[in-house]
Amino acid sequence: MLKVAIIGAGAISAAHITAYLAFPERCEIVAVVDMFTEKAQKRINEYGLEGAQAFTDYHELLDQNIDLVSVCTPPYTHAPITCDFLHAGTHVLVEKPMASSLEEADMMLKAAQKSGKLLSVVAQNRFTTPMMKLKDVLDSKLVGPIVHVQVDSFWWRGHNYYDLWWRGTWEKEGGGCTLNHAVHHIDAMLWMMGPPVELQAMMANKAHDNAEVEDISMAMLRFQEGALGMITSSVVHHGEEQQLIFQGKEARVSAPWKVVASTARTNGFPEPNPDLEQQIQKIADELPDVIHVGHAGQVENVLDAIETGSPLLVDGKSGRNTLELIVGIYKSASTGEKVTFPLEEEDAFYTRDGIMQNAVHFYEKKTAVENFEDVDITLGRKLES
Repeated sequence: MLKVAIIGAGAISAAHITAYLAFPERCEIVAVVDMFTEKAQKRINEYGLEGAQAFTDYHELLDQNIDLVSVCTPPYTHAPITCDFLHAGTHVLVEKPMASSLEEADMMLKAAQKSGKLLSVVAQNRFTTPMMKLKDVLDSKLVGPIVHVQVDSFWWRGHNYYDLWWRGTWEKEGGGCTLNHAVHHIDAMLWMMGPPVELQAMMANKAHDNAEVEDISMAMLRFQEGALGMITSSVVHHGEEQQLIFQGKEARVSAPWKVVASTARTNGFPEPNPDLEQQIQKIADELPDVIHVGHAGQVENVLDAIETGSPLLVDGKSGRNTLELIVGIYKSASTGEKVTFPLEEEDAFYTRDGIMQNAVHFYEKKTAVENFEDVDITLGRKLES
């Protein structure tokens, strides 16, 4: 029975607690940590965690032989908490984004390598049936070489969303919608496409004058094999439609699921290719549905890796790759320059201080509340049709 601790009792901690409770024979939550003790105790009471204790300081757990922790705190705290637990011999599942800078991400990777413990970064959208089917179809190569990928990460957040004390600043949140919302879809795109070689980006803040960071960004990408891509990240889109579209030379597939294949008439105009559509659909239909979805699926993957040595689907390197692309978007949008990868340690945007000094500050954050009322949050759509 693995002993688990939840670090941070904010809104996202509920998803982690629920995920661990799906595997009562394999793990037990023994501690919940939060700077506000009452929040930690509330989570314990809410989920009936009879064997768990509430703590205000995670350092108290470093010598308690905890097997696995979920880090559910603001982004600027991810690196020190993760590194401390890895060095203490504890496996870590850390919420997205992995860190607020590449320097911090590299510190986390080094700590994992030195300790020999597992580091996984939350990317719960991979653990859904639509995403697994899409990945399987793309891996089949039936759609042909990818020529264009489109990521629409559309969300909507009210003006007061950025009133929370750590949100809306380059120092503590590390960025805006690109880092903390589109991260899900950017991770999925990289999982399926691999990394781009260069990009050009723009960003703005059009509806949240209580935040330093962007509330919308757009990036144009070029990949190694020549494919182009477009990522739109937003918290100003009513309806919150989200999609990933992969245009192959032979067919188009997407989440929400849609498959379209075309052949050319004698004049070059398109006509349907139902045979190829059926072949692609057959691959999608034959893949079984995911049993444990979202955070529960990722927790299952981490538990399997701890218990059997099986590979992590989302490791620390994956988390860093996603962060590097996002930092590249911030660099290009702030400087107006084209960005090429990789970003080296000497880059002005490699450290958190560098980002704070060089990224565009749209507004001064003037409102800061300690806590919001504990209400449900949205984790994004499952990208189902």
